[in-house]
Amino acid sequence: MQRLQPSKWLSCCGTSNSMAAQGRHGARQLLVQAFYQSQLSGHAGSELLEQFADHPDIGKSDRAYFEQLIEQIEESRATLDAHITEFGDIPAEQLDPVERAVLWIALAEFCFQPDVPANVILNEAVELAKLYGAEGGYRYINGLLDKASTNLRPADV
Repeated sequence: MQRLQPSKWLSCCGTSNSMAAQGRHGARQLLVQAFYQSQLSGHAGSELLEQFADHPDIGKSDRAYFEQLIEQIEESRATLDAHITEFGDIPAEQLDPVERAVLWIALAEFCFQPDVPANVILNEAVELAKLYGAEGGYRYINGLLDKASTNLRPADV
């Protein structure tokens, strides 16, 4: 019986890229949960890392990306809130915690993750807002991030 050659399907169709994208999407979902919880409980980034270390979905996510964004958001919350107020019409403190968490993640990616295209950041944020946020909240997020991308990532627009 003839032995079959390994399939080249995975290497020719960009599966590794889509797997990486899925890992980052999973990390973003966990980040929304973590920063929602943080706003309600007052937990800091180090506590969030400990709490989510054993989360059942962390293994399916890009853990390094999750940890990196936790640290970046924790270190720059004031700046991210200033961007929310600058590009939106509502002060950051008055936003729903889910929408604020989604915006922190997206704005941190605009500021600190130049390898992630602006359209990917915007699309991911809108999808997360649709999934976790209040009805219609994704529209506000889309508008705010559209303004933010024009100012923070002019080369991507």
